[in-house]
Amino acid sequence: MCIHDEPICVLAGDIGGTYTRLASMQVTKRKVKILAQETYFSKEYAGLYEIVLAFVRTHGLHVDHACFGIAGPVINNVVKTTNLPWVVDASSLTVTFKLQSTTLINDLEANARGIEALSKADFSILQCGLSQTAGNAAVIAAGTGLGEAGLFWDGQTHHPFANEGGHANFSPTNELEIALLINLISRFGHVSWERVLSGPGLVNIHTFLLAHRRSTIPPWLKDEMCVHDPAASITQAAMSERDDICIETLNLFVRLYGSEAGNLALKLMAKHGVYLGGGIAPRILSTLSISSAFMTAFLDKGRLREFLETIPVRVILNHQTALLGAALCASRNAYNPNPL
Repeated sequence: MCIHDEPICVLAGDIGGTYTRLASMQVTKRKVKILAQETYFSKEYAGLYEIVLAFVRTHGLHVDHACFGIAGPVINNVVKTTNLPWVVDASSLTVTFKLQSTTLINDLEANARGIEALSKADFSILQCGLSQTAGNAAVIAAGTGLGEAGLFWDGQTHHPFANEGGHANFSPTNELEIALLINLISRFGHVSWERVLSGPGLVNIHTFLLAHRRSTIPPWLKDEMCVHDPAASITQAAMSERDDICIETLNLFVRLYGSEAGNLALKLMAKHGVYLGGGIAPRILSTLSISSAFMTAFLDKGRLREFLETIPVRVILNHQTALLGAALCASRNAYNPNPL
């Protein structure tokens, strides 16, 4: 892709099932400067239009180009969001806000695009592997949902692309995970990886283990889960070692995270590296780093173990990555309005 020296101001968005982050940003080459930013609770709005309107009224809108990373499959620049009752149409936003161009991309593609704007300080290394520029890369991000993306290496540069692998069938590897699958089939019918690797997925695992271990939830934890985000309450109880079922829940979650990250690495031949994005990984970084559960499951692929040992595995610590990627996409589309 062509990178231009002239600064350009764009509107960028990172739209998830829980939060929507908007920012007006100045882009110069790979450097992105945030001029104004707001975070909104997605479910408090009927659609993205209302949030953009609120942002415009607060900060004004002096841009010609916009890009939004949205959790959901993008088809013909339209998205029916996976974890929100929204339909977002880029052409409608272009007309309403008098923009020259509006681009919608999957939120994990936005994360993948944003990696090039990050520095070494924005990563925590789980496995060094063999550092090499050549080769594909993979991004997997557990948050409100489970997102996956790839970066295709064409011999000179990486090209980010989205996929919906988070909605592929969950695949258990031992008796406990088989019991988990059976439990979730009875509740949901189709059981995707997102049903176990997400905030709601963590709660699903906890609910299963309570029944499987014939245990009951402590009153103090029940109260916390009613007041705060249930997944966060379970995670905090596990990391502070206050409850055995919560500890087992987090350990199983981490093991499943490693297993699916390894699956994605194999499917994309991600020699350049695997990146963990999303909101959950940075919050459980100590567990990912200290516990062997994640990397043990990541490497547990039989005859391909040695290959997986060569792949760098990093956690993305910068929560602005998707916004940065959306801004880079908007700026490039400004110079190339008809990208292939």
